[in-house]
Amino acid sequence: MRTIRLTMAQALVRYLTMQKILIEGLEEPLFPGVYAIFGHGNVTCLGEALEAVKEEMPTWRGQNEQSMALAGMAFTKSKRRRQIMVATSSIGPGSTNLLTAAAAAHANRLPILLLSGDTFANRLPDPVLQQVENFHNPGMTVSDAFQSFTRYWDRITRPEQLIPSLPQAVATMLDPADCGPVFIALPQDIQAEAFDYPEVFFEKKVHQIPRPRPDKDSIAEAADILRQAEKPLIVSGGGVFYSGAVSELTDFAEHHNIPIVETIAGRGMMLHDHPNNAGPLGVIGSSSANALAEEADVILAVGTRLQDFITGSWSVFGNEKMRLISLNAARYDAHKHRAISVVGDALVGIEELGKSLADWSGSESWSSKAGTLYAEWNRTIEEHSGKTDTVPPSYAHIVGAVNRVCDDTDLALTASGGFPGELCKNWKTKTVGTFDCEFGFSCMGYEIAGGWGAKMADPSRDVIVFVGDGAYLMLNSDVYSSVLTGHKMIIILCDNGGFGVINRLQNFKGSASFNNLLEDSKVEHLEYVDFVQHAKSMGALGEQVESISELEAAFKRAKLADRTYLISIKVQQHQWTPGDAWWDVGVPEVSQRKEVRQARTDHSEGQKKQRIGV
Repeated sequence: MRTIRLTMAQALVRYLTMQKILIEGLEEPLFPGVYAIFGHGNVTCLGEALEAVKEEMPTWRGQNEQSMALAGMAFTKSKRRRQIMVATSSIGPGSTNLLTAAAAAHANRLPILLLSGDTFANRLPDPVLQQVENFHNPGMTVSDAFQSFTRYWDRITRPEQLIPSLPQAVATMLDPADCGPVFIALPQDIQAEAFDYPEVFFEKKVHQIPRPRPDKDSIAEAADILRQAEKPLIVSGGGVFYSGAVSELTDFAEHHNIPIVETIAGRGMMLHDHPNNAGPLGVIGSSSANALAEEADVILAVGTRLQDFITGSWSVFGNEKMRLISLNAARYDAHKHRAISVVGDALVGIEELGKSLADWSGSESWSSKAGTLYAEWNRTIEEHSGKTDTVPPSYAHIVGAVNRVCDDTDLALTASGGFPGELCKNWKTKTVGTFDCEFGFSCMGYEIAGGWGAKMADPSRDVIVFVGDGAYLMLNSDVYSSVLTGHKMIIILCDNGGFGVINRLQNFKGSASFNNLLEDSKVEHLEYVDFVQHAKSMGALGEQVESISELEAAFKRAKLADRTYLISIKVQQHQWTPGDAWWDVGVPEVSQRKEVRQARTDHSEGQKKQRIGV
């Protein structure tokens, strides 16, 4: 057997560069790049190995380990999980900075490869700089924290352990059911050790993502239940994108005359004016989708884990006889809530379900009702997001303005605060796949980092980052990253002077405004940030605007700019697009405030609508 002598770090990098994937018939790198911040835990060995392949697998210098991995999330989301970024950190705080992003990727079912430096396997220098010592377990390091929210975790304590470990890591990230973040700890001394690796270990491997086919009996059962439906409803989730099943599910809905509602991850599957589109579902969804869910007798949920913002904490499905069919590649998700589970790929599952249904079609009266309700909802969003001269405008007015003047292919991206609700409700999809709201983890800080990663994934379109002042202050350093690397994005920054949407929830549940808006916080000197100057200090362009007409003009200038462009605008603190779904959140049973006591009474009434045991 022919061998080649390499350090563990060199072997790891060589293996990654030899992994390819077929995308629409073209062979592409499975790992097209690495985000890196080097420290003593990864610079001398892994850094040396990455430098040698910098042309075929480029390394991008990050500003914060968390934001690097969040950028990697957005990249692979834009690539529909068909290409995977790598993020590498040193030990100690560099490693723990990755924790939040790993949890976000895990919640969103998104693959990313996290390579962290670790302390010495031989323990001879212990305790080393940045090592956290555990008195009861000397072999435990901060790397062990990642076991809670990674799909595959390993610590390489001998260089030859790469041989069995790396194929399992790759298989996990490409598995439609199990995919998510992979974490591999790389002790500093083992990175440097050499081993005679078999040359066959580095042969080129071309991957294709598998399409597990559903069991025929489960398809037959699902089809039988749908044939009996009088008021069927399709709930389209993010898995529809990852399966590449958008056109198939659209054709299925058209052929069988079934309204479609979207989850947050599935938002942007349906064109805004498509006749089967009935709007987004749930707490930050539309009155039309929620009204249909209230009556529906069969729900076909495709590629969704049905989190509480979609189900209204399981209160939006009001028909006591409702049957739930869950088509999902992940057995864990498909079997939730006593569903009729159809475990398999969304695309082939929809195709086979369609064949089984043949020419069956839903009722015209039900689809007509869906169209009427959706038309009413569109009048609502036009009322809230249409043109206005009001200063300051609302979030909805800003979303509507940008939507009117942007290109059809521009990507709208957000994650936290007031924007998920206002974008989900008011954004009109012009082209399929132009919406990214990270709401599995609702991670403040994803916005700008995600914009960087999404632009890197598809430089041909503009990425519009919608971010509030709170999230911007939390993590903004990738404004600088985008300038350095030439990945321009347009940032729409809505300044409401604090954490406005949480203040809304606080007030809605009877509490006084406290510690959310800056004016209600304990401060010695109330000062507001000049966000435009801040962005300019990192090399971006930008301007402050006040009105919707000024915003539209500024956006057109931003489109023509040669680099990241920030537009800052003051926004209403208390004006929101209405929503009608209930959400379960703790409300005190005892309080001196009458408003809280009333909120508790109202909340208890809402709990009566929850479906128990489903």
